[in-house]
Amino acid sequence: MKIQSIGIIGAGIMGNGIAQICASQGLQVTMIDIDQAAITRGTDNITKNLERLVKKETITREALEQTLKRVQGSTDYQSLKSLDFIIEAATENQGLKEKILKQVDTIVSAETIIATNTSSLSITKLAALNSRPERFIGMHFFNPVPLMSLVEVIRGLQTSDETHQAVHAFAVEIGKHPITVKNAPGFVVNRILLPMINEAFFVLSEGLATAEDIDTGMKLGCNQPIGPLALADLIGLDTCLAIMEIYFDNFSDSKYRPAPLLREMVAAGFLGRKTGRGVFNYA
Repeated sequence: MKIQSIGIIGAGIMGNGIAQICASQGLQVTMIDIDQAAITRGTDNITKNLERLVKKETITREALEQTLKRVQGSTDYQSLKSLDFIIEAATENQGLKEKILKQVDTIVSAETIIATNTSSLSITKLAALNSRPERFIGMHFFNPVPLMSLVEVIRGLQTSDETHQAVHAFAVEIGKHPITVKNAPGFVVNRILLPMINEAFFVLSEGLATAEDIDTGMKLGCNQPIGPLALADLIGLDTCLAIMEIYFDNFSDSKYRPAPLLREMVAAGFLGRKTGRGVFNYA
């Protein structure tokens, strides 16, 4: 199956990032959100990203204009009816995703492939909500989507070979490097990454070093481009905590126990860059 028209549910940072890379590769994109204000914010973010590329002379002004023309915003789920491929990119919340996917299933055609952009939720469980679970799959894009080349393509127990092949080819077409992953909490990258970030909070709470020195140690000692605590602020401490809780619930293994300091900071509302304060202060 050749994917040509894309529906993206969610105009937030992940959704508009996915919309941008798809439209940049010549695909028609319909971006759905709950109101026009959310769609406008998403479209404005795409425009800002493209403007930066024009200033860097990475793309031309004409390419910017053509890309924006390929992105259509809508608040009506019926706009998804005739599209080849739907990517649900709503907030990482099980209940919300289930609600959206049930609604989408009643609208799209039998040939439409549906993917969920998730970093931790079960693809098999979400696929079971679909009347055609063999055409359901996971795609884990990394933030910021236009810059990060990796995409985890996650097969649920029900995902067919044809669906996997079509989505893998699609990821390559939009300039990403896909890796195929089995369904399991955290998949591959976050399964390794989030426990490392969680351990950094344990180290910080024990006073072994300052936050700055912990991050410097990991950058210079392990050749990481960003330290684990600064990365937690970028991801969002609430998101890090939610993922660790999913691991702990699913594996029942104490090595996934969320660090008490991480819990306390989330309770205080210190969520990272998005709130202006996390481990570090961004005010």
